[in-house]
Amino acid sequence: MAKPLGPTGEFFRRRDEWRKHPMMTNNLRRATPGLGIALVAFGIYLVGEAAYNHFGRPDPHSTSHH
Repeated sequence: MAKPLGPTGEFFRRRDEWRKHPMMTNNLRRATPGLGIALVAFGIYLVGEAAYNHFGRPDPHSTSHH
């Protein structure tokens, strides 16, 4: 059984009820479809480019030119 809320707890519970409204919960997700997958893909690209620059590229200061 839940502990009864005091006057302060009841005030904050009522004040924050709008955050759980169904209209408010999915607005950001609907406004930016695909943002999550795009951020993941961009992060993978950045990691891949950093790895290529670190391991794949020849040293620009080397004296041998082929």
